Amino acid sequence: MSEEVKEVKIETSGKVIQSPCGPIIHGLEDVLVKTTTISDIDGKNGILWYRGYRIDDLAKYSTFEEVAYLILYGKLPNRKELEDFKALLASYRDLPNEVYSIVTTLGKVKAHPMHALEAGVAALGAFDENPSDYSKEANLRRAIKLTSALPIMIAAHYRASRGLDLVKPRTDLSHAANFLYMMFGKEPDETSTKAIDLYLVLHIDHEVPASTFATLVAISTWTDLYSAIAAGIAALKGPLHGGANEAAMKQYLEIGRPENARAYVEKLLAEGKRVMGVGHRVYKAYDPRARIYKELVRQLSETKGDMTWYRIAEEVEKVVLEKLAPKKLYPNIDFWSGIAMYLLGIPYEYYTPIFAMSRVVGWAAHAIEYLDQHRLFRPRACYVGPHDLPYIPIDKRQ
Repeated sequence: MSEEVKEVKIETSGKVIQSPCGPIIHGLEDVLVKTTTISDIDGKNGILWYRGYRIDDLAKYSTFEEVAYLILYGKLPNRKELEDFKALLASYRDLPNEVYSIVTTLGKVKAHPMHALEAGVAALGAFDENPSDYSKEANLRRAIKLTSALPIMIAAHYRASRGLDLVKPRTDLSHAANFLYMMFGKEPDETSTKAIDLYLVLHIDHEVPASTFATLVAISTWTDLYSAIAAGIAALKGPLHGGANEAAMKQYLEIGRPENARAYVEKLLAEGKRVMGVGHRVYKAYDPRARIYKELVRQLSETKGDMTWYRIAEEVEKVVLEKLAPKKLYPNIDFWSGIAMYLLGIPYEYYTPIFAMSRVVGWAAHAIEYLDQHRLFRPRACYVGPHDLPYIPIDKRQ
C-alpha cells in the first residue's frame, strides 16, 4: 500500500534547479533532515549553542571532557560524573595490536592520515565485544571508545610516518595533553594543552554539515557505529569540508610579513579569488568560534615567542572586515586555528584528523539521536535521460 503523498514548502538560500520532476534544492541547502537537541546555530547573529549552552560559556569554563559528556549525555556532569567519565575515557586508551599495525603500516608508506583513520576505525569495529547489541547504552560505550581511539591512531600514524618509536598513552593526562604527549614524546606546557583542548571544544559539533549527514545516512541503514563514523571521516577528508585551516595557514606563509597583507588580499579579491578561512555556509556574521580562538592564538603566539603569524592574520582580518563584511563574509574558525597547529609543530596533513578527533563525539551523538527517530534515508533523482532504446548487439555497435 503506497504512502500518502504530501506537498511541503521548503525555503532555501541555496541554488534551486528546475527539473522536469520539479524543483531540486542543490546540495540540500537549508533542507531539514531531523530534529535535534545537540547543537543549534544562529547564523545571522553568530551564535552557537551546545545542548542549550552558549559556546562562549563552555569555551570559558569547561574542558573537552566536560563538553563531550554534555554532547553525549545531554547534561553537564557533576563532579563525580565528570571524574568517572574521564576515568572511562582513559581506560580505553589502547588499541588492539592489529589496529596499531594497520595504522602504523599506512604511516610508514606515507598514506594520508585520514585514510589511516578510516581504516583504523573500521578495523576497530571488528574487535567490538558485542557487535549485535544496538542499544543506546552500547552505542554510548562505543562512542567513548572511539573518542579515546582517534588521538592514539593519529599519533601512531604521525610517529610511524617519521620512523619514530610509538609513545604509549598515559592515563594520568587530560585528553588534549595525552594527545600532544603521544605525538611528541614529552608532556606539553599548559598553553599548548589549552590550544588543543579549546580547539576540540569548538569543533565537537556543528549541527548537520556534510560529514555528520554522511554519518546519519550510514546509521540509517542500521550499520554499526564504527562504520557510520568511518563514513563521517571519509566525508570530512574532502577539501570542501575539512582542510580549510591548512589553506589559511599556507596563505599566511605566502604573505610572509604583516606589511604585505593588505596588498596580498586586495590582489586576491581583484582576481576574483577566495581569501582562505573567510565565509561560511551558515554564518552571515563573525563565526563565534573564530572570535574565541583568536584570543587563544594570541596567547599561544606570545608563549612560543612568535607573533608573526598572528599579526599577519590581524592585518588580513582588517582588510576582510573592510572589503567583505558588507557581503556578510567574515573570518571563520579556520582563519585562526591553522596558526595554532603550526605553532605547535603539527604538520599540515594532521590538521583535518585533529578536527575528526573532536567531531567524532558529535557524529556519534547525532547517530545515536537519529536511531530514536529512525527512518532510512532514500531520496530520489530526476531522470532526464532517454527510455526504451532498442538494444544493439555488440557486433553492430559503432
